[in-house]
Amino acid sequence: MTTPILAGHRSNRIKRGRAACVLAAHRRQTGTISFLFVFFVFVALAFAAFSVDTAHYFLAQNELQTAADAAAIAGARSLYSGNLNSTANWSAANAGAASAIQLNTSGGIILKDTTVQSGFWNLTGSPAGMQPTATVPGMYDNPGVQVTVSRATGLNGGPLIFFFAPLFGVNTTPVTATAVAVISAPGYVPPGALFPVALGKCIFDQYWNAQVGAPKIDPSTGQAYTFQITNGTAYGGCVPGQWTSFQTNANDAPTVRGLMSNGNPTQLTIGDSIWIEPGVKTTIYSSVLSNINVLLPVVQQLTSSNATILGFAAFHIDYAVSGGGNNYIQGHLITSVGASSGASQISTYGAYVSPRLAQ
Repeated sequence: MTTPILAGHRSNRIKRGRAACVLAAHRRQTGTISFLFVFFVFVALAFAAFSVDTAHYFLAQNELQTAADAAAIAGARSLYSGNLNSTANWSAANAGAASAIQLNTSGGIILKDTTVQSGFWNLTGSPAGMQPTATVPGMYDNPGVQVTVSRATGLNGGPLIFFFAPLFGVNTTPVTATAVAVISAPGYVPPGALFPVALGKCIFDQYWNAQVGAPKIDPSTGQAYTFQITNGTAYGGCVPGQWTSFQTNANDAPTVRGLMSNGNPTQLTIGDSIWIEPGVKTTIYSSVLSNINVLLPVVQQLTSSNATILGFAAFHIDYAVSGGGNNYIQGHLITSVGASSGASQISTYGAYVSPRLAQ
């Protein structure tokens, strides 16, 4: 005979079961909330590590890049500073870059450690990298300086230290920046930049040292070779220079005198054609200033009425001779004339623009 279950007992058991279920559900919910809290804290820390430390890294990278850019330009500027007739001063360029790097900081630390290499940089990237100073430069090789600066172990205060990334096992990272600055010949010149005399390319075959980017030196004087232009005097079979009226065909003294004062009236580019204007023009030699630097167009030949510009040359006018049946301008090639101009091209005839970044 079975014992009947009282209704009150059954009700209590049901209540206790329901309570246990509610308690279990509460424990599961609490466990889920705890897990989600830990997960979101982890995500927040990971986001902080990524955002803050990434910004910290790029700030350091920008500081080093700015320093490398400035040092490379300073080094390139030192290649020919102080003496326009000199050859490329590679050691001065290296010293100039190394000195300039110390004017910059990263993370409040003065930068002192850097790697500097000077030589020839190919603008097309072939060959890649800085070529040695002994390289015979090709048409796209420009003298330049490469600077690399790093924050790494033993360099400039050590590697970059992260803030949050150490929570994930990443404490530090090296940071490096590299820059290349070159001295380039101008591809075009603005109005007013040129003196109205065209030089023949053949004179550079005799008096320009393409390997070092500077005039050849006359051993008898220790200075750049001097020569006469505009009077037909030949040097080794080469007539070095003749008057030009640029892109206006005019062979009168007033026009040429005006061009001496005002320069080329329009922009001129490598490949443009200009007029060659031979003639005595006795009266204009007295208007030629002595001891000045000028920029001249370089052409393949001077025997026809038209000639194509191949490049631009820096030339120092020593003096002009007028009268006596032999009128001429005497001077010599120089490295630079400080001309402002535009895009770099293949001309390496000695007219250099301000240093620019190539990388």
